[in-house]
Amino acid sequence: MTAPEIEIRRAWHRLIGDRHDAALENLFTLHRQPHRRYHTATHVMWVLRHIDDIAPSCDVLDIGTVRAAALFHDAVYDPLSTTNEHDSAKLADAVLAGVGFSSARRGAVHRLILGTAHRPGSTVADVDEQVLVDADLAILGSAPAEYTAYATAVRAEFAHLRGDDWRRGRSAFLRGVLGTPAIFHTHYMATRREARARANVAAELAALETDQ
Repeated sequence: MTAPEIEIRRAWHRLIGDRHDAALENLFTLHRQPHRRYHTATHVMWVLRHIDDIAPSCDVLDIGTVRAAALFHDAVYDPLSTTNEHDSAKLADAVLAGVGFSSARRGAVHRLILGTAHRPGSTVADVDEQVLVDADLAILGSAPAEYTAYATAVRAEFAHLRGDDWRRGRSAFLRGVLGTPAIFHTHYMATRREARARANVAAELAALETDQ
């Protein structure tokens, strides 16, 4: 078991208990799929850490559902699919139903996971979604070397795309990020990472355009 998996296991036990480790092992199996380079247990670990950093400054409605959504938000990840978030939410609902989460809490987890699709023009419904979305996008505001490693890993996950197709799709995503009034929704993240995120994204976009 890797260090990120050990940390996730602790978070799982705090949230769900230690009687449902088979479901956790299934999550780890998914995270270990060979096509994954960024969307691994390491990413989930960092999302959980960022939630713990952000949440104390926010009036979070249900920190348990936010953490549950973080645990499952990239459970299903196929670069060829357009339904990863929906499929991850379905898996979360099935597992959480078996560990005692109420229908209302499962519905909240489902909605939060769908929010991590980061669709252009989508609205963030409440503070819980703000916390999760900001935690998921925290990498955008990381140090330049860390951001470069992230961008390289995502490119590897899309190795099936030829250069022009990759540049076109990735550039559209990056322009969408830069076109939003604010990348981060919480004051905590906006004051700490917004400027750096915009600089990182702009630099990657410029590099892609230079490669054309």
